[in-house]
Amino acid sequence: MPSFRNSFLLVPLAVAQGSKCMASDIHWGPCDDIQTDNATAIECGDLRVPLDYTNPTSNETLILQLLRVPAAVQPSQGSIQFNFGGPGEIARQSLAATAPILQALTGGSHDLVAFDPRGTGNTIPFWCYENDAEMFSALNELQLSNASDVMLGRHWARGGIDAHMCFERAAETGSLISTAFVARDLMRVAEALEEDGLLRYWGFSYGTTLGATVAAMFPDRIDKMILDGVQNPHEYYHAFADFEEWTDSDKVFSAIFEGCVAAPENCALAQRNGSGTTAAELEQAVWDVLYALKRRPLALGNFMLDYSGLKGIITQALYSPSGWPGLAAVLDLVLAGDVPALTRIASVISGGDLLDPEAIRASMRSLQALAGIHCGERTTRAATLDDVMPAVERLYATSRIMGDVTPPLTMMCARWRIEPRERYGGSFDGVRTRGPVLFIGNTYDAHTPLVSAYNVSSGFEGSVVLEVNGYGHASLAVPSLCTLQTTAAYWLNGSLPDPGTVCESDMPLYSNVTWADVILTAAGGDEAASSLARRGAYDVPNLGRIARRGLMY
Repeated sequence: MPSFRNSFLLVPLAVAQGSKCMASDIHWGPCDDIQTDNATAIECGDLRVPLDYTNPTSNETLILQLLRVPAAVQPSQGSIQFNFGGPGEIARQSLAATAPILQALTGGSHDLVAFDPRGTGNTIPFWCYENDAEMFSALNELQLSNASDVMLGRHWARGGIDAHMCFERAAETGSLISTAFVARDLMRVAEALEEDGLLRYWGFSYGTTLGATVAAMFPDRIDKMILDGVQNPHEYYHAFADFEEWTDSDKVFSAIFEGCVAAPENCALAQRNGSGTTAAELEQAVWDVLYALKRRPLALGNFMLDYSGLKGIITQALYSPSGWPGLAAVLDLVLAGDVPALTRIASVISGGDLLDPEAIRASMRSLQALAGIHCGERTTRAATLDDVMPAVERLYATSRIMGDVTPPLTMMCARWRIEPRERYGGSFDGVRTRGPVLFIGNTYDAHTPLVSAYNVSSGFEGSVVLEVNGYGHASLAVPSLCTLQTTAAYWLNGSLPDPGTVCESDMPLYSNVTWADVILTAAGGDEAASSLARRGAYDVPNLGRIARRGLMY
């Protein structure tokens, strides 16, 4: 199969814009398939775009489903498009869920718009299984690579199975879901909104790679852009694994215990063995029980808690400190060996989504999209397990808590056989956008470290990095009045913070402070704004679902 690695450099702008006449208007109406528990108004519409941007003679099209949150302050100053990461996360539901926060962070004067990217939702979903038996067979292999001494070999074999299965069954779809194509979709939406044709965009996590790509492809059409929780796009496209992502993961893991000891009244773990237990001792105790669960997992009614299960709970909690008190309570029960209490928790969970087949399919669809998009875009391939072992060892050396999470993806991508019709092959250095880009990085982010924000910003002329001094993945995890004021000012008048600006977190670890408290403070005496803040859903306890990196793949 021919390689399209440098196809962007070969496809002229006229082809990129498509040769067939498309309906440019979007008819907005009710959203029949989107659920939300906040009072923010939403509306939905469709837009037809080219299915294959590299084939100017084709009549085939694709319908993008869009969701819009109208500006709280009218008239609107234009639209901001959003992507919430993955790759593989749906965007419309995520925008609906976080709309109250995002309206505040953007100043309330813009329409907020998102569409489910290619490979996700109903947008040519990427799926390789013919039946549930195949899906559950793959699901059973989702163990961490350090769960046993045979897992790496199993992951290499499973990666070959998945690569072959997807090539045989989903090669056409897989060739049409690249980041470069989604970047072109973003520009089509910008045109169809019938404003000024310029792109205003806020991307989180992998959404920063999408943003960096669209900015490099169309620099003169970028009005404003925030890249938040920055992924290194150089590694995303050209490395065996996203090594830099896990630079600060162990620091965030340690902070779970440091914050606990500093706020013992709000942390069950801190009350173990009296008040003299140190954070380091608590962390070591958790490592000890993790390793013990490899050989002696706990039977909790109909469930088994093993190494991969407990570590999966921990790594999900790294996304946002709002979940740390709950995690500490569970870890306290595990350390105490309180099987009855853990069984009761497992029983409650089983009544929710854990065993719901449709919920399992939704999770697997997200993981399939991650594989289809990311593996197709990686340029590295390997013939043997030995060829990828240096990458695995580097992951292990980079992070103890996260190093064994992503080798399964590394194995699969190394054996991938589907080539995208277009893979961005240009540079991320010397990019001069029409309007300067604002990068945001948290001081301690377990998934996209601050160093990545500076590394990528160095290639974008005139850009600035805003540091948020807190823990969690991207700025949504860290309620901060300073962040709110900075981002709102950027969207309203284009003003950038001074280089070196650091916004402090207004959410102490193991506190119950949420974005609602921050937004109420910002509202001051504005009754309308205060009322909106009280009605909105401003806590983001499940940020991992909104901007996750597919941790079990």
